[in-house]
Amino acid sequence: MPQARLRVDLPDGPWIADVSREYPDTVFEILTALPEDGRGLGLLRFQSGAVEAVLDEIRAHGTIEEVSVIQQTEGAATIQIVTTRPMILLAAKRSGIPIEMPVEIRDGTAIVDVAGSHDRLSELGEQFAAMGIEFHIEYIQQRLHPDQLLTDRQQELLQLAVSEGYYDTPRKCTLTELAGEIGLAKSTCSETLHRAEEVVMKKFVEELLPGADFDLQPVS
Repeated sequence: MPQARLRVDLPDGPWIADVSREYPDTVFEILTALPEDGRGLGLLRFQSGAVEAVLDEIRAHGTIEEVSVIQQTEGAATIQIVTTRPMILLAAKRSGIPIEMPVEIRDGTAIVDVAGSHDRLSELGEQFAAMGIEFHIEYIQQRLHPDQLLTDRQQELLQLAVSEGYYDTPRKCTLTELAGEIGLAKSTCSETLHRAEEVVMKKFVEELLPGADFDLQPVS
């Protein structure tokens, strides 16, 4: 399934666009959000050197109906809001594609991760255009389920290696013992394990660095 990361330039008007531009060093993270009857209900966290000022700005904005402070510290706050112009949420709902949370917003720009068919991704772009929202595609990649990346034998061997303590420090199980436990020659066990580790490590780094290309291929 295609996965895309979009850099969305929010137009002036919605509270998150206006407030984040007013305080460009503040980082907002939308943790959960739900569109409902043209409104947006959201839980978000922000980090700022001026928490009280940001809260006052949010409360005073014309598109905000409700604000509840869930948690507040000197440099951050978690709030629940109801807003009347949840533009990204409405575009996602109309195109039938879910937005992956959290969504980070800074200085009027949102980093949005979505996954869906090419048709729905195209529809999301059309919805953004109709709303006057400009965006740039940072990358599109194919998302593969872990079951598609490892063979049954590789999965079995990795699970056994973990359960037997092969990856513990210090190790509780040697490669020879692992090979004997699963019924493979030591050399075959080593090669199978190395191939599985290669896939797992590349996938892990790919998740840390979206867009990195390690030529991961589904198993046949």
